[in-house]
Amino acid sequence: MEKNRALEALSALGQDTRLDVFRLLVRAGPEGKAAGEIAEALGVRPNTLSSNLNILAVAGLVRSAREGRSIRYFANMETMRGLLGFLMEDCCGGEPGACQPVLDQITCNC
Repeated sequence: MEKNRALEALSALGQDTRLDVFRLLVRAGPEGKAAGEIAEALGVRPNTLSSNLNILAVAGLVRSAREGRSIRYFANMETMRGLLGFLMEDCCGGEPGACQPVLDQITCNC
């Protein structure tokens, strides 16, 4: 992941509601959550949620799929894996391979 992309993802997660949304979607796993379910679970107004979901989507942290009149959202774990890899690439005294087991655990069919 390049530095600007990492900054965009970190900025997207650096807001209370967006962080809550992302964590909720991580917990939801591959089933994801419909926008209405997210709004209800977090007590967020739909228009506020829509803006926050858009910011997360632009940062590549969530993806969506239309289901009839509803939109279902999913955490994009590949982007999160890339972000964590970027943050950890110089870990362990310059031996990033030592951190690889941690990154290998971050997989999800979300």
